[in-house]
Amino acid sequence: MRLMRIGEPGQERPVLLCPEGRHYDLSGITDDIDGAFLAALAENPHLVPAEPTLPETDITGLRIGAPVARPSALLCIGQNYAAHAAESGAEPPEQPILFYKSPNTVVGPYDDVLIPRGSKKTDWEVELAVVIGRRASYLDSPADAAAHIAGYAVSNDVSERAFQLEESGGQWSKGKSCATFNPLGPVLVTADEVGDPQRLRLRSHVNGEPRQDSVTADMIFSVAHLVHHLSQYLVLEPGDVINTGTPQGVALSGRFPYLAAGDVMEVEISGLGRQRSVCRPA
Repeated sequence: MRLMRIGEPGQERPVLLCPEGRHYDLSGITDDIDGAFLAALAENPHLVPAEPTLPETDITGLRIGAPVARPSALLCIGQNYAAHAAESGAEPPEQPILFYKSPNTVVGPYDDVLIPRGSKKTDWEVELAVVIGRRASYLDSPADAAAHIAGYAVSNDVSERAFQLEESGGQWSKGKSCATFNPLGPVLVTADEVGDPQRLRLRSHVNGEPRQDSVTADMIFSVAHLVHHLSQYLVLEPGDVINTGTPQGVALSGRFPYLAAGDVMEVEISGLGRQRSVCRPA
């Protein structure tokens, strides 16, 4: 399934996108695509009926929101691609690096991204987002992870590098939690439709020029490893989002200029869709 949320911020309604491009209203089944709905879907995969039994809806001209309502936790993995670690001046990590973003950074896939006041080093990061569907705590092995994943989405882990690395006090969250710093979507694709999450191509462009181009097979720590690993330290709840790291090709590398007002970011992952965000001054 491909799940969407359509409407103005705070007024989104749940929608099912079907392969032929038609959209169906899910409001009769759930008020929102949130943790409660994803948990119910995990227990009953037939909760959403076949599309002909749902009312068709026209989303033309309407805002597309993030495909998951504001998560209780937005967990992020740093330097999970060896080439990105190298361009950041770091050795590949021996275990996953975890940091948090404020959940209110999540915006829609076509919403504006706000360059923070005083920013000189705002950066892009295309990432595979994992959305949790079933509570996960102390999983026995990575093989158990799949049963706890609702699906996947495109994420842009926007970062302000000076805030993150120079003014951080030793933590990264200052440079990660600025308003609008996590465009998500356009769709949440359920895990059964995605198949192997380690076979997806990630790409990013700025003002039409290519920046990142890699595959999730290059992750140091796989999706299954990450979900299992995190479950040993914290409780993953339905609706939580995990950003799994970005490949090489960001401005931090020194090869490209940082973002400025007016720049256009486009990020995409094969099978999961494409985002387009215009940078505006905060």
